[in-house]
Parts: sequence; structure tokens; C-alpha cells
Amino acid sequence: MLVLDTDHFSEFERGTRAGAELRERLRVADQAKAVTVVTAEEVMRGWLAYIHQHRDGLQSENAYRQFQTSLQSFGKWIILPWTQGGANLLQGFRRQRIRIGSMDLRVASIVLAHEATLLTRNLADFRQVPGLRVENWLD
Repeated sequence: MLVLDTDHFSEFERGTRAGAELRERLRVADQAKAVTVVTAEEVMRGWLAYIHQHRDGLQSENAYRQFQTSLQSFGKWIILPWTQGGANLLQGFRRQRIRIGSMDLRVASIVLAHEATLLTRNLADFRQVPGLRVENWLD
């Protein structure tokens, strides 16, 4: 299984040139494709902050439209949940004092719990997580 981190998911959804190339690579890849519930949380938090900043007029309408589009796009993905297995991995990584952000460590734990490969630009941090398979399909 291939799991897109937030950076890969965002490029995929924006339809940038890198996102279009990623979309094609994923189309021909013979593996299931997913995101984590943490990626969904990060994307939704971003749109909610944007809505909060643009409460009036045309910007408000645009903010809500983009938020709705994002909500609908998650319906097309497998969303890997936060489970006890992921929580156990997270506790182990914290005991090992792996020094990456807590959200990234949650993503890594979810991906490892599902024995998947993480697609991310953040190779430097994620390579610190023992056993995690990571690849960058954007650069």
C-alpha cells in the first residue's frame, strides 16, 4: 500500500505539474493508495483556519467552496485510522527519543501499523523512524 503524506496529497489535489505526474504514477502503480487520518486532520485544520481569516464576501465563498471540495475529495480515498497498534508504535518511538514532529510521528506509526510505504518530501525526518519505508515521488 502507498500512503500519501500531506505534502503529496496537497500536490495531488492542486493539480500542479508535480501533482499531475504523481497522479499518473499512482494510476499505474499496482498497489492500494491511501492517506492517514492525520493528513485529513491537517488539511481540514488548514481550511478551517483559512475560513476563519476570510469571513466576509467573495473570499468567504471561495474559502467554503475549497473546504467543501477538500471534504469531498477525502471520500475518494482509503483513510487509514489511528488505532491501538499505531498508538503502541508511537509510545515506542517516543521512548527511543526519535526527534521528529508529533504529527509526523503519528503518520509514521499509522503507516508502519499498516505495513505500507509513505510517500513524502520529508525524507530527512521520516528516515529516522526505524522500519518505515519512505519515498519521494514529487522531486
